[in-house]
Amino acid sequence: MTLNNAQALDPSLLAASADSAQSLPQSLSNFDRDVYCILGLPFDRVSLEQAGGIMRNAAAAGRRCFLSTPNLNFAVACMDDAAFRNSVIQSDLSIADGMPLVWIAKAQGLPIRERVAGSSLFQALRERKAGASERQMRVYFFGGPPGVAEAAAERLNAEPSAMRSVGFASPGFGTIEQMSDADTINRINDSGADFLVVALGAKKGQAWIQHNLKQLKAPLVSHLGAVVNFVAGTVSRAPVWAQKTGLEWLWRIKEEPKLWRRYWDDGVALLNLLAWRVLPCAWESRRRRPAATDYEEAGMQCRRDRGDCELLLSGAIGAPNIAKLRQVLKQAAAADEPVVVDCAKVSHIDGAALASLMLLYGDCVARGRPWAVINPGAPLRRQFALHCADYLLQPLA
Repeated sequence: MTLNNAQALDPSLLAASADSAQSLPQSLSNFDRDVYCILGLPFDRVSLEQAGGIMRNAAAAGRRCFLSTPNLNFAVACMDDAAFRNSVIQSDLSIADGMPLVWIAKAQGLPIRERVAGSSLFQALRERKAGASERQMRVYFFGGPPGVAEAAAERLNAEPSAMRSVGFASPGFGTIEQMSDADTINRINDSGADFLVVALGAKKGQAWIQHNLKQLKAPLVSHLGAVVNFVAGTVSRAPVWAQKTGLEWLWRIKEEPKLWRRYWDDGVALLNLLAWRVLPCAWESRRRRPAATDYEEAGMQCRRDRGDCELLLSGAIGAPNIAKLRQVLKQAAAADEPVVVDCAKVSHIDGAALASLMLLYGDCVARGRPWAVINPGAPLRRQFALHCADYLLQPLA
């Protein structure tokens, strides 16, 4: 049975006001997520254990969970690629898969303290001790170099664990459309997989998932390129000490020398971002920290008027009053009119508020709803820019 939109949604979306309850299933986003903006992307504040619980619960309930695992390379690439960026914004769970992201979060005072690598999450699900009544999680490997997906499937099934492979495919190097034919999708669906692991390269993998997500039956879907190699044993993963100290890149270069250029470019990009975005953002956040009363007196209203869905915001918007913002965003997501966010009276916006706004923005992109942020003053524009979120200021027709 193919999941429809109502089945795929997190039940917490249905807990909004009675006035909008009937319309909420139109939304594709869960605005109750505890998300924060890092380098222009929303990241969930979750531990490895919590992320595993979310994945297991979604699989058990047959509820869609599209997992994205941005690292520094991912985040940098998203700055120049709107489609790639939107794939992260529109995912159901976004985890910080890189120590540089955790360091940036710490510098900016964000409560994301733990790196949750996609490969660590997969391994945790694999090694979990399931109860006697629980069945193994069924995994399908899609992608990777020739023969690697098959080797991963065989090795996974040869070792006792909480997972078993129910299929694999190595589609080669064709276009997304060529890799999305009916036979390919039917084989994946007919396997009965709970977890579809894609390995096509980050951009191509995210694009393939989005292109086929509505047709795929597997509740859990994620691009985890390195996982297929790790499971197959063709590449060994870095020791835990290297993962925790941010030196995994050295191990990866040892295992795959061709990666040196990517890590060099990432290092240069990181230094540039630290100098022009991260450190100035951290400095301004501390220097111009709003008073508690600024958050208490902030205004947030969703008004449907003159053919638009207007979000009227004022004062300081951020983590201290994020619950109020989430309710307003839910109301906006329940409508069909173009979204207009009026920031004329907003004095401050932080990473929590920006990340939640990104969820509404992603929802508008997915549904083809026009979007516009109007009347932001120069200081507010600077706050958007320092968070690498100035794309939100660009209107969507």
